[in-house]
Formats: sequence, C-alpha cells, structure tokens
Amino acid sequence: MRVLITGGRGFLGRAVTADLIARGHGVTVLSHTAGGDGTVLGDLRDRERLTEVIAQVKPEIVCHLAALTNPRDSFANPLTYFDVNVGGTLNLLHALAAAGEPARIVFTSTSAVYGSARPGHLSEDMVPSPESPYAVSKVTAEQLLASYVGTGAIGATSLRCFNIAGAVSGFGDPDPTRIISAALRAAAGVIPHVSVNGDGSAVREFTHVLDVAAAVGLAAESSSIGDSRVLNVGTGNGITMMEVIRAAEKVTGREIAVVHRPPAREPHTLIADGRRVREVLGWEAQRSSIEEIVADSWAALGA
Repeated sequence: MRVLITGGRGFLGRAVTADLIARGHGVTVLSHTAGGDGTVLGDLRDRERLTEVIAQVKPEIVCHLAALTNPRDSFANPLTYFDVNVGGTLNLLHALAAAGEPARIVFTSTSAVYGSARPGHLSEDMVPSPESPYAVSKVTAEQLLASYVGTGAIGATSLRCFNIAGAVSGFGDPDPTRIISAALRAAAGVIPHVSVNGDGSAVREFTHVLDVAAAVGLAAESSSIGDSRVLNVGTGNGITMMEVIRAAEKVTGREIAVVHRPPAREPHTLIADGRRVREVLGWEAQRSSIEEIVADSWAALGA
C-alpha cells in the first residue's frame, strides 16, 4: 500500500518508516527538514504544500506522527501547540478532501489526554480530562478525526502512547529533558545530575519505540474506511521515576546524582489498560522492559 508518514524523520517516525518498509509497503515521508530518498519537504501548517504532497503521493494510509510533544513547553506556548497539532491535523484533512480519494489515518496521540484524577489503569472508555495545552491539542485532533470519519472519507485510529523510549538503529530519544535521557546523560557526565519532580514517586510506563512502531503498522494494516478507533499502546506495567534512575545506574554501572525539584503540574500515575489493543490488533510488547529500554538508550548515547 502507499503510505505517507508525517514526521517520519523523528524518533518514532524512523521506527515506523522501517517497520512499514519491512512490511512491504511503499513509504513516503513528509518532513520539514531535508532527508534521504523517499522524503518530501513540507510543513503541516502549509495547507497548500500539504495538498500538493497528497495529490502527488495519493496515499492509501497516512501515519500522522508529526507534532509538538512537550507538555511543560505547551504551557508557555499554547497557541503554537494548537497551530501545529490541531491546525496541522485540520490541514491534513483538507488536503485529503481536495484529493478526493479515501484514506486511512493512524494518529499518534498521548496518555496525557486522561489527566491525573484517575486511579488504576487508564481505559479508552474514560472521558478525556486533559490538563496541559499539549494534551488538549491531542484530544482535539482525535475528535477532529473521529468527526470526519462520519463522512466516509477516512478511517481513523488514534493510538494513545505511553512514554515512548529506547532507540532505533542507534538513534535514541532526542529530547534530553525526558527522564531516561536525562538519567543517562548524568551517568555519562554530560550533565552533573538528573532532576526529578517532587520525591520521584510519580508512576509512568515506558514503551519501546520499536514496539510502538509495530502497533502503528498493525493499526495501518487493519484499519478500514468509515471506522473510528481509539487504542492505548502500553503494557500496563508502571515504574516510578526513582526506579527508572536506579535501572539506569544498574545498566551503566555508574552512580547518578539526583536533585529533587518542587512537584510539577502533571499526573501522578499514568498506566495503560492495554486489553483493547491486544484484542483489536493482536499487539504485544516485545522489548518494553525498563532494562532493555535503558540498555538500548545507553548504547545509542555512545558514552
């Protein structure tokens, strides 16, 4: 099938591109930076350019990964997040409408749409309660897609991802502020310490980027026009921030200095109810133990 990947040169995008090529699909990557073969330049905010790309590629599937993704940054720059994450999704729909051919969209959303006031595992049936402009932008994009499905022009699968981590082909998470990246940079002596919010008891789950890419591929191949789906991509296994740091110490064999900051405005616990993704896609995480994630991230750092 013909597949267009927005954000295909990013962290997750590299893994998704490789996964879909391995599945035998014809892949074109839309990126705002120069890339190699199979890459076209374009920005989601440029509707005219996006329309040109859609007309050229004629995608049967669009894996919509391109987004701004930092919840803390979104408080300072909410309009930019709405412009890229919501406006970019709207532009994509306009471009597909102009092409006049139905397409199936796989959209990468976030566990942050659930908010912080839910104990236990987070189910897709819960009403979203976003607490950052970033999360608002993602759930709004989900709703745009679901609404447009009713026209019969698209199918849409929104994958709510839980802390994508690890590495793909030696390329690790480029965001140095995330806990695994920060802990490993501290272990390597790049920074003097790793900072954690509060006492480090916040619980998250981490999913290897290669496992998330597999979920995107499965969603792309199983989607259909007129069908709207929302699926968590997570294992249901949580770990505290301090446990992440201890895992980094074990993998690297180095002690990591920790500085505790005041508690932040963020959910305390985000753990997936992963039953639906297993039932619908047959997806199972293969590489998402914290030890393997940290080991792959450490190898990619090359310290």
